[in-house]
Amino acid sequence: MNQKFTVLGGGSWATAIVKMLCVNQEKVGWYMRNSDAVGFINIQKHNPNYLTSVTFDTNQLELTDDINKAVSNSDILIFAIPSAFVGGELKKIKTSLKDKIVFSAIKGIVPETGLIVGEHFHETYGIPFENIGVITGPCHAEEVALERLSYLTIACADTEKAEYVAKNLSSDYIKTKVTNDIIGTEYAAMLKNIYAIAAGIAHGLGYGDNFQSVLMSNAIREMKRYTKRIHKIDRNINESAYLGDLLVTGYSTFSRNRMFGNMIGKGYTVKSAQMEMRMVAEGYYAAKSAYEIKSKFKKKVKVPIIDAVYAVLYEDKSAKKVFKALTDKLD
Repeated sequence: MNQKFTVLGGGSWATAIVKMLCVNQEKVGWYMRNSDAVGFINIQKHNPNYLTSVTFDTNQLELTDDINKAVSNSDILIFAIPSAFVGGELKKIKTSLKDKIVFSAIKGIVPETGLIVGEHFHETYGIPFENIGVITGPCHAEEVALERLSYLTIACADTEKAEYVAKNLSSDYIKTKVTNDIIGTEYAAMLKNIYAIAAGIAHGLGYGDNFQSVLMSNAIREMKRYTKRIHKIDRNINESAYLGDLLVTGYSTFSRNRMFGNMIGKGYTVKSAQMEMRMVAEGYYAAKSAYEIKSKFKKKVKVPIIDAVYAVLYEDKSAKKVFKALTDKLD
């Protein structure tokens, strides 16, 4: 395989993925909708808004604010657009996606369809599952920028494609592994953001490390129950793509979902927290989607942490009272 990569997205995760690809590719396509940012990078050689310390050799980049041009000139598309906005961006595409290999680095649900991104590509655009993949952590964009040792899990039903993408993301500071559990890894990537918000709320309310450890212990078991109900296969929930990604998102100071939850715990309203952060906390949207999906299960699944986060974010219930009740449901 000798395929052309293009990353779609202008945020920190998209910037980090472009940086990874530039280690192994002579040319990397990069689409972002902000034309001013495209112009800035071409002149100043770094993203003006995210991971500003990362500099690029612009001769390696094929930057554009035209999504159709980006898609047409590529073989492998890596989407790193926040899930809340990806539907709108996809609607701009007039070029067929059926002959493309599409990997999602998005950790959430497409609001318009209520589907994880991989399922959305399959159902809406007819892309076969063997041409759809997922890129997940544990990996923070900020640590990629610092070239600190990080790990990625690349999932695809076609393991040859997963291995090719993994090879092109690998470097001295990026280690990769491959799995065929597309659905499980993508749902886990979505759920861990909800649990990170829970961890942040708890911290904002003044709960300590002892409670946080119990919360994370319950969260991984809750994730196991949820993903098993969604897609029952033999998966080891203690692997890095599941437990590892949960822990780094729940504990790290780089975690925007934990930061968002912390602000809620301290008394911010949802709207004020979102405005102050100026970044998307995927877990906010994921909480609604996960709650609605589990409500449709024929057989109920025990997910008290998801229920608690949903109650605080969408039912305007007191975080203090909800988490006091949650403490009695954990073990």
